[in-house]
Amino acid sequence: MDGHTVPLLGAHVSIAGGLEKALLRGDSLGCATIQIFTKSASRWEERILEKPEISRFRETRKRTGIDPVISHACYLINLASPDRGIYLKSLNAMIHEIRRCEQLGVDLLVLHPGHHRGAGVERGIAGVVDALDMIHAETTGALVKIALETTAGQGTCLGSSLEEIARIMEQVKENSRLAFCLDTCHVFVAGYNLRTREGYHDLFTSIDRTIGKENLMVMHLNDSKREMGSRVDRHENIGAGMIGEGLFRLIMGDTSLAGIPKIIETPSDLENLRLLKSFV
Repeated sequence: MDGHTVPLLGAHVSIAGGLEKALLRGDSLGCATIQIFTKSASRWEERILEKPEISRFRETRKRTGIDPVISHACYLINLASPDRGIYLKSLNAMIHEIRRCEQLGVDLLVLHPGHHRGAGVERGIAGVVDALDMIHAETTGALVKIALETTAGQGTCLGSSLEEIARIMEQVKENSRLAFCLDTCHVFVAGYNLRTREGYHDLFTSIDRTIGKENLMVMHLNDSKREMGSRVDRHENIGAGMIGEGLFRLIMGDTSLAGIPKIIETPSDLENLRLLKSFV
């Protein structure tokens, strides 16, 4: 993922009309990288990929030069659920997600750790660790890494602190198959101060201490509609929210982050990408 002369910037793009259309949409926006769903994000029904669709995707990717391609797992997946039925459906869904990523040559699969639904953080983390071990056992040899994403901490959601993500990663047996995804909006509303240079340095020092900066393999660059510590996940356009431009200028100017793909999940793709590029 290193060696790019252009910023590794991209957007989450729609797969409407076919998976390869996402690459064309990303290319038209000037994306060097993109994030997609490989199926409906809000339904359990699986999508079985046919060979022609896989070929079209791989050929279009080669033609556009978009690299890496990142996928985001279905929102219904909850590996921390105390409900046995949901837990097993989530396990099965993740195995399908990984298999689709392998067919398409997707590099990273972003996953929210899950909600413990009142069972408690300890039980929730144990459930996620067990699930990831089972998923890894079922997908031996898969190259795609599961990137655990920081969350806003709404309700019983796990992953709002770096320490919770670190605990999951430490306990998974094949943790070399895991990565870390930092979402700026999520960590901000979870209580991390990103409005000052000091806060920025504190965050990355904490990442290095807990998770390891080498495991940070994708970033979601989103401003926030809500205030720091609110635990409410509402994305805003870059510089138009409660975080402000300062953080994003620091990120885009940080040469140590140059090789990490940065994805926007905000309403105005083109304007946000142009603004971020202007900060380099």
